[in-house]
Amino acid sequence: MKDLKTYYTIGEVALMFDVNVSLIRYWSNTFKQIKPHKNKKGNRLFTTKDIENFKLIYHLVKEKGLTLKGAQIKLKETEETENPTAHIITKLLDIRKQLIQLKDQMDKKEKVHDQNTTHN
Repeated sequence: MKDLKTYYTIGEVALMFDVNVSLIRYWSNTFKQIKPHKNKKGNRLFTTKDIENFKLIYHLVKEKGLTLKGAQIKLKETEETENPTAHIITKLLDIRKQLIQLKDQMDKKEKVHDQNTTHN
């Protein structure tokens, strides 16, 4: 079941993407698509929409190798066309992550099986 939180702290977002808090802060200042709310203490709080935008930015910058400027242009194009591509990319990235986890689990089980059969 999905987490139904309304807001995520900057630390939680950094953990989701396995990046430094400073990168999340930088991206939130660089990309207009990310609009963090601030609490009374001034801490940034991110919505699920912000998380979806972070996924797209992460994909464009870290996985596809685009520059920040290139990612900004790509996101702007996506907004202008109102294309559901962003949603599709997010879903595909989630599926990819799950498949990688399954593969890793299968590889571990295979290693254990191979070790057990070679010791007999």
